[in-house]
Amino acid sequence: MYKLIVSDMDGTLLNSKNIVSEENKRAFQKLIDQNIHIAIATGRIYTSAKVYAKYLDVVTPIIACNGAIVKDLKNDEILYESYMKKEDVLNVIEICKKYGLYYQFYNEDTFFTEKLAYSSLKYSEWNKTLKEEDRVRIEVIQDGYQYIQNHDEKIYKMSLMSDDQNVLREARKELESIQTLEISKSWYNNIEVMNKGVSKGNAIEQLAKSLGVKQEEIISFGDNENDISMLTYAGLGVAMGNSEEIVKKSADYVTSTNDEDGVAKALYKFVL
Repeated sequence: MYKLIVSDMDGTLLNSKNIVSEENKRAFQKLIDQNIHIAIATGRIYTSAKVYAKYLDVVTPIIACNGAIVKDLKNDEILYESYMKKEDVLNVIEICKKYGLYYQFYNEDTFFTEKLAYSSLKYSEWNKTLKEEDRVRIEVIQDGYQYIQNHDEKIYKMSLMSDDQNVLREARKELESIQTLEISKSWYNNIEVMNKGVSKGNAIEQLAKSLGVKQEEIISFGDNENDISMLTYAGLGVAMGNSEEIVKKSADYVTSTNDEDGVAKALYKFVL
């Protein structure tokens, strides 16, 4: 009997139009009717994930920033957090400057970037369609290095981006040599950097303990490298049909794509 369902968002619960399908919504409502716990696990900043939880009409724990922070939507209480050391953030910025990488970093509710590009530009456009209370705070700063030096922010995650795969590869090698960092990716053109030990799998473990749920009672859904830790941790790890091959190999089951209600189909097969 499964008691906790955890789903990634982009490429998984969200279709390619970035919306949650009616079929997925219906399946989630049935889980709620059966008193099965639901959680969202995403690389996104907490405030962004919160908006989608609202669309689902689900009051759920949210695992944000790849597991660096877990918050309960009921009361906004932080259930778990692991943020980067200031010196690590500064080191990463130096590496970004060396390789000419675009970078942004997040605390609990704010994007910091030196210019609007890549996902910060998308979020800026998305904000225009949202109510004021749902908007993601984006702070355009003059110099990231100076900002971190002069402020004591809890930085949960950094996203580095480039369209040059060779540059990304070289930068990732250098980042992986820093023992205090956790490196992953959620898209072909990015590198995601967190504090060592941060992963969606570890965050699910912390959440499951707080809910009194055993490992074998968990199903997780994902499609990218940053989802592998939770697919392998859960009793049943489900990869989407649109997943990268390495993700499919790490899963116990491969469902349909995110445009074919893959999450709902697997839930009907294994739970409902």
